Amino acid sequence: MRLGLKAGINDQQIADRMQYQPTYFEFHLTAEDVTPTGLARLRGKIHYVRSQQVERIILHHPMNFKGRHLELSMNEASSPERYRFLWQSTLDLLQLAKAEDVQLLVHGAYDDPIEELTTGYGNITDAIRVLFKRLDYLQRIGGENIMFENSISPIFYYGNPIFDQAIFDKGYRLAFDTSHCFIKLQGDQTAFLQSLTTLREHIVHYHLVDSMGQQHDGLQLGKGKIDWTQVLPRLNTKASSIYEVQLADQNNAQEMIASHRYLTWIERQLPE
Repeated sequence: MRLGLKAGINDQQIADRMQYQPTYFEFHLTAEDVTPTGLARLRGKIHYVRSQQVERIILHHPMNFKGRHLELSMNEASSPERYRFLWQSTLDLLQLAKAEDVQLLVHGAYDDPIEELTTGYGNITDAIRVLFKRLDYLQRIGGENIMFENSISPIFYYGNPIFDQAIFDKGYRLAFDTSHCFIKLQGDQTAFLQSLTTLREHIVHYHLVDSMGQQHDGLQLGKGKIDWTQVLPRLNTKASSIYEVQLADQNNAQEMIASHRYLTWIERQLPE
């Protein structure tokens, strides 16, 4: 296992992460980071992180705009300003990702209520159909610089064998958040491990995080119910990964580092 860490566009956070010499680094972006000024600042941070011998850099698309999730499936007529921001920010970040040879991570969905996901659509099936058309488009223009992350949303999640196979058949480059899948399955370890196995070939990035399997809890590895001895052999060894665990102090990555120590300890216990 190689070390992967995450931080915002914050010099103190970045300095804290760089002291551990991570192989992978993910920037957690906000709406302010994709303004013209923000993008110029982000480019400078990418250059700095790369100068620290980080091998792979990921840009996590902003989650929110004016306090609301940026759902990729949203209906333009129901939220025109948020819709415009979603697409402008995505295209601007994709252009930056291609220019700087980094990765852009986009959420296929978040966990908004069904009534919000279906606003402007006849039903949830229509929302899913629109979502997959947009994922197809982004995959086509993003190529090797884009990936899509799962959530616990009914319109884009991992863990259902039929849905997993449909996603796999699309050939998308996938980001697999372990806690999101585990929570969606309400702690069903067998189904969770099967999803990791089914999607492995197309997974290019992992968010490694533990969970009790009931709600978003972002636990340090070893503090939840995920069986990491079963997870490790199922990971795509070509993929990058970061520890997306809750920190007591955003300027101190100690819970991420403890997670990495735990996982490398697990790795040493596995048979050759």
